Amino acid sequence: MAVRGGGQGRAPRPRCCLAASLALAVLAAGAGPLAAAAWEPLEGPPEPRGRSFFQPSTGLPAVEFAAVAAASYRGPGNGDTRRNRELPILLWWSAGLFPHFPGDTERIDCARRSCLVTRRRRVAPQQRTAAIIFYGTDFRAYEAPLPRPPHQTWALFHEESPMNNYLLSHRPGISLFNYTATFRRESDYPLTLQWLPSLAYLRRAALPLAEKERWRRQGYAPVLYVQSHCDVPSDRDRYVRELMKHIQVDSYGKCLNNRELPSERLRDTSTATTEDSEFMTFISRYKFHLAMENAICNDYMTEKLWRPMHLGAIPVYRGSPSVRDWMPDDLSIILVDDFGSPQELAQFLDFLDRNGEEYLKYLEYKKPGGITNQFLLENMERREWGVNDMTLPNYLNGFECFICDRENIRVAGERDHKKSREKVPAPEPRIAQFTHMGCPMPAPGFGNVEDLSAGDSWKEMWLQDYWQSLDQGEALTTMIHHNESHQGRFWDYMHEIFLKRTRQQ
Repeated sequence: MAVRGGGQGRAPRPRCCLAASLALAVLAAGAGPLAAAAWEPLEGPPEPRGRSFFQPSTGLPAVEFAAVAAASYRGPGNGDTRRNRELPILLWWSAGLFPHFPGDTERIDCARRSCLVTRRRRVAPQQRTAAIIFYGTDFRAYEAPLPRPPHQTWALFHEESPMNNYLLSHRPGISLFNYTATFRRESDYPLTLQWLPSLAYLRRAALPLAEKERWRRQGYAPVLYVQSHCDVPSDRDRYVRELMKHIQVDSYGKCLNNRELPSERLRDTSTATTEDSEFMTFISRYKFHLAMENAICNDYMTEKLWRPMHLGAIPVYRGSPSVRDWMPDDLSIILVDDFGSPQELAQFLDFLDRNGEEYLKYLEYKKPGGITNQFLLENMERREWGVNDMTLPNYLNGFECFICDRENIRVAGERDHKKSREKVPAPEPRIAQFTHMGCPMPAPGFGNVEDLSAGDSWKEMWLQDYWQSLDQGEALTTMIHHNESHQGRFWDYMHEIFLKRTRQQ
């Protein structure tokens, strides 16, 4: 049975990809001039609070963000003639994500209306501060800003792994938010294809099969595994360890290492997180690439999937259960979960290794017209933000404008409701749904949880983490309902939840 923690603190999860990906995204934004003093003083006493916009269903470390000198993206423009002091304010709680440089406050002119955006936390209690934008990896229930003003919405930006904060995978946790931008397609502002720059990225020619065969004869295994992030919720190393009993796997990095990378530069773990040309050339020599996400959740797909597809090293994939929906055609990846055992998977890989004609069928999508999945084509066409595209906003600016436009509509609706003496209906509260982020409980990479020993480190770490996160979401929800203002009482609420559950059991 899963262990549920009774109230211990938890250190923030490491950020494996955000600094690199967002640095590129901000550099790519590029549109719009640097705004001169675009703001007016934000200080002032809080105004009377209105109707609560928080109706749930039942500090923070700054992001390690690369120093970027980029023009501040201000939006497409509109006819909003209001002065800055009249605009609603959006507060980026995780200051390191603030996508405007070099200042800390900016006017943005989005498709419908305008807003002021800032990273100055002191404006949090003001009536004009319509929304707070949180970064999911940094969001900790025991550090949330309290009390929560009833006039204020909370927005979640979380494109990284569910392992970074399992609180968001439970209904009480995700229901704390009104707007979401996550990897799930069901979120308000989906970031599902954040690691796919373009369809042209998939069409890059693969190394000829004859070249791959030459590397095989020189001692390369058919299967590549490159991993230095061990002991993760997906428990991928447990599966790979079993697979290695049945087929040769070249495993580089700290996890299951059985071979050294050919150069000191490649042994630098930072190289593996970039599109380094030497690293990419090395990967492209292999026929198959074990592409295993660090956590399992619908639509959570990272460079572990798209990079080997780009290079023509067929991904042997475990991650998003819905990954087939996004593939360029019906035969482009090999899904681990399609096989009853690692031995069966090894037999199939061995068959493809020995049959070149069958192997090449998995690379048909690289030919002209080979991308036939209309769902993928339509989603790439509709995507309003870009990856390394100077003509489009990055997804931070895009989500910012998404919130700005909707908050202007909400604030105007609230104002009309009050002016009409409630004859005009108030805007309906918008609450994030479980499908916006909900992810399943971690499961062993191989075998059943019942078969694991009591002292198994994966079992002790991730099952407890998952269930303790549920308790934390419930505790914070209760604190908000009680209008608590003292964060230090969080662990008292956690203890009460623990005692209540103990009595029920």
